[in-house]
Amino acid sequence: MSTKLADGVTCHAWSPDRKRIAVCENSERVYIYKNADKPSVTDWVKEHELVGHDLVVSAIDWSPVHNKIVTCSHDRNAFVWTFTDNEWKPSLSILRINRAALDVKWSPDGTKFAVASGAKVVPVCHYESHNDWWISKMIKKHKSTVTSVAWHPNSQLLATGSTDFRCRVFSAFIKDIDRPTNSILGDTGRFSFGDQIVDFDASNGWVEGVAWSPSGNQLAFVGHDSSISFVDFEGGSSVCKSLKSKELPNQKVMFLSDTVVVA
Repeated sequence: MSTKLADGVTCHAWSPDRKRIAVCENSERVYIYKNADKPSVTDWVKEHELVGHDLVVSAIDWSPVHNKIVTCSHDRNAFVWTFTDNEWKPSLSILRINRAALDVKWSPDGTKFAVASGAKVVPVCHYESHNDWWISKMIKKHKSTVTSVAWHPNSQLLATGSTDFRCRVFSAFIKDIDRPTNSILGDTGRFSFGDQIVDFDASNGWVEGVAWSPSGNQLAFVGHDSSISFVDFEGGSSVCKSLKSKELPNQKVMFLSDTVVVA
């Protein structure tokens, strides 16, 4: 029996308990497998199929707070999937973009999600219960395609990477949802939604991936020039240092702890 799950996998996301996995096999559909904590894919069992997108699904994220999945696609749409009555049911998300959606991430508190897009904007969506949909507010201060997004642990700061070679940090503070808190960049309540707080041009290529450390005191981003950059915010200032590799570029970066990074 083959140990290969599919000929190609565009994106995937694990459930918070790591017992299930949502996978896009380079198509417009997403499949949910159970027994995903087993080391061999031959033990995985396909139990659900998420159907709603018209073009290939580009990113998936499974909320760490509630049992919801968000997907985005080259069809410029995003769906929030909720498991009820033994099936995954989609809710409409109003992105208002005219280019492909490329990345999506839930905020750590589960109240919002952010979408990177080819439209040079980042929709940040929150739920409106009286309309039963997810409505977006736009972060518009990019000059090129946004490739990746990452939430600070406080759910009010958002880092982005884009094809203009820059990593930026924005305020994603929404007055009716968030409460001001003290952060590495000061009181979050003093910023308006969409304010660009800092930006970094350490990469000489597209910024492919961004990530915050668990403490939120460090930020990492990887560039298409085979670089990885680290920003330290401790002490009230931002210090950026970069390393260059002789290998091919990294596309993703993730903190395993405040002192360990995988790219």
